[in-house]
Amino acid sequence: MSNTSVPLSGSLLRQWLSRPAIEVAPDLLGCVIRRTSDDGPVAVRLTEVEAYMGSDDPGSHAYRGRTPRNEVMFGEAGHLYVYFTYGMHFCANVVCGVEGTATAVLLRAGEVIEGVELAQARRPAARTPRDLARGPARLASSLGLVREHNGTDLTERDGSLSLEVWQATGNGQRPHEVATGPRVGVAGPGGDGTHFPWRFWIEGDVTVSKYRAGVTRRR
Repeated sequence: MSNTSVPLSGSLLRQWLSRPAIEVAPDLLGCVIRRTSDDGPVAVRLTEVEAYMGSDDPGSHAYRGRTPRNEVMFGEAGHLYVYFTYGMHFCANVVCGVEGTATAVLLRAGEVIEGVELAQARRPAARTPRDLARGPARLASSLGLVREHNGTDLTERDGSLSLEVWQATGNGQRPHEVATGPRVGVAGPGGDGTHFPWRFWIEGDVTVSKYRAGVTRRR
């Protein structure tokens, strides 16, 4: 049986994303997030992601409930959750699941497939093209994502910020091998790769970031 794909957008894409993050995450590998600004477009093919499961996940921002910071995570699927970390970086997540569950997928790494020169201008410290979006902060920087993009609806294909997903038909086999393991930099119980092997990446892709175990900080 042949294996083809069809693009998803609008209500179909939102429905596709309205599943638990651990189901959506591996399916996002190979998909594209695109932002078009006054400077031009930048598109990133996703090669590494991490799933976060709200109140059932000690590694999630939403584990202890709703706050002004994580409010977007509790909304409908298909919106972008952008947060500021370490006082210097933005990271981006795709909200999944049904409203109120606060499940999301962190966009950890990818390959810039369009707008390489613009991405390089935004990330002059990148030594090679493979490093442009190799890590969640680098990915967000290459796309020019900032706090104002928090809550953006990614299901609008004609919008300035969109998620391009193709649903497989036919035999449904993925065109790449998906690997899984512990999440990067997550300390405590949420960093246990046996119980939370919720980092997914395309095996052998050079843009995948290096694994770094989490460190519990003293208070």
